[in-house]
Amino acid sequence: MTAAYHSKPKSALVLAGGGARAAYQVGVLKAVRELLVLPERNPFQILCGTSAGAINAATLAVYADNFDVAVGNLLEVWENIHVRHVYRSDPLGIARTGARWLAALMLFARTSPTALLDNAPLGELLSRTLDFGRIQEHIDTGALYAVAITCSGYSSGQSVSFYQGGPGVEAWERTQRLGCAMPLRVEHLLASSALPFIFPAVKLNREYFGDGSMRQIAPISPALHLGADRVLVIGTGRQTADANRVRSGIYPSLAQIAGHALNSIFLDTLYADIERLQRINRTISLIAPERVRDTGFPLRPIKVLVISPSQPLERIAVRFLQELPRSVRFLLRGIGAMNRNGSNLASYLLFEEGFCRALVDLGYRDTLERRGEVLEFFEGAI
Repeated sequence: MTAAYHSKPKSALVLAGGGARAAYQVGVLKAVRELLVLPERNPFQILCGTSAGAINAATLAVYADNFDVAVGNLLEVWENIHVRHVYRSDPLGIARTGARWLAALMLFARTSPTALLDNAPLGELLSRTLDFGRIQEHIDTGALYAVAITCSGYSSGQSVSFYQGGPGVEAWERTQRLGCAMPLRVEHLLASSALPFIFPAVKLNREYFGDGSMRQIAPISPALHLGADRVLVIGTGRQTADANRVRSGIYPSLAQIAGHALNSIFLDTLYADIERLQRINRTISLIAPERVRDTGFPLRPIKVLVISPSQPLERIAVRFLQELPRSVRFLLRGIGAMNRNGSNLASYLLFEEGFCRALVDLGYRDTLERRGEVLEFFEGAI
């Protein structure tokens, strides 16, 4: 790669986690592809993904030589997805899992079950459809600068961003988070998307890792460490919650509590980090450029654009709960996830084409409504 390529502004795409909610990100990318003058050219030199967003980011990295094809592949998968492609939903598989949990609770089993659901089908799908060897090829040709997948270590408690990039990319280490150079493979995606309690952790090197959104106190940080000057962040939840408090005298169900916990993991730190970045940008804008250079710190303004759902995704999920296989509905009904109060949890597991197509359409419409902001974001970058 040339020195000019290293020095020119780099655009990064940050894809947050959210299980089935990540279908919304594909709708946003569909609209971005439509707005680009050259849709084949990859507009994101840096790709960062967490949880289900890591799967989308890895797909873009594998097909970095043609953004049009990359988005087309994502649409093909998400618009035709079913639960059976992600986790075992057959009655026998669900029954075996339930029996293990019951035996553990009754103290009959010597070992504890690893997770509520078996996501082996997802591993098979990713291994079959993604050629990870292509990532380094695209880095070598300059179609891609770097890609990072973030996981959370259960033993160390650290947020680890496994990244693959060119020779100019350096590792980093901060409080509770670090960047580790390593060729990416399917295990990194399974680890990053291992929803706590729901999907099993994955062993990478000497440690078990789970969903990357856990303890990820700075979701945008990997993109900045990799050299991004502008960042497009696609969330999977509303940036502003409803102001009206809902009163209820009914004790929250297990599903309602779990959905609240998952929202905290996936949404709270992301939007807090966005606020922190915007605050730093405002501070830098008040300091004369020569004073910034005199500090000796690598401070630079970062252009950031955030696109997040205009509607609560859990309310959309309610309309599609009956699309879930009967065995999964039975399992979720037992913990209160088949009603409106528990739909938050269900929205993370609703890998069915009706729900995912609705999210793709919403992401597409939300992005086109902000056409001017999107075009301004890419101005001078590609």
